[in-house]
Amino acid sequence: MNALVQWYNNLHKAIFTRVNYFDGLGPLALRLYLVPIFWVAGMQKIAGMESTIEWFGNPDWGLGLPFPSLMAHLAAYTEAIGALLLLLGLATRWISIPLMITMLVAILSVHADNGWEAIADSGAEDIAVRLGAAKEILQEHGNYSWLKEKGNFVILNNGIEFGVTYFIMLLTLLFTGGGRFTSVDYFLSRLWPAKT
Repeated sequence: MNALVQWYNNLHKAIFTRVNYFDGLGPLALRLYLVPIFWVAGMQKIAGMESTIEWFGNPDWGLGLPFPSLMAHLAAYTEAIGALLLLLGLATRWISIPLMITMLVAILSVHADNGWEAIADSGAEDIAVRLGAAKEILQEHGNYSWLKEKGNFVILNNGIEFGVTYFIMLLTLLFTGGGRFTSVDYFLSRLWPAKT
């Protein structure tokens, strides 16, 4: 048994000591995945700021958040500037914090009432009936082949799935930073190492 543990330990060290040299690729992949998500979300809010403020503040058909103008501006600019910082890998840990807060607000105020799934389960009987009815209407009254040329129709459930996923990705970046060799943060830390 001891020989097996030793063999495993030696194999582990032999492989993963070399892989560690590329450990900046993981944070880079997370950053690049999140950049378009936050850029688009932020720029859409900025472009339609008046309607964003209305949506943030209206308790009847919106989110009913306090200080809607302040909250809308904070969310929009956090997402847009955050996307740029993530792209560069600059202040990655710092920007992860307000982006995680933005995700928590979205999860709790927009998505929580809809459960987990972002896309409704098309295998569920009630969802399948609705999808079938929508397809029949579109086949009868629209150019159905053109409409589904880029993908199948789905019913958006708007649950917390994507928000939680983005939150976990940001939490990972909070602990890993922007990544070795792949971020401005890394090269700045090489220029000005922390004093111990």
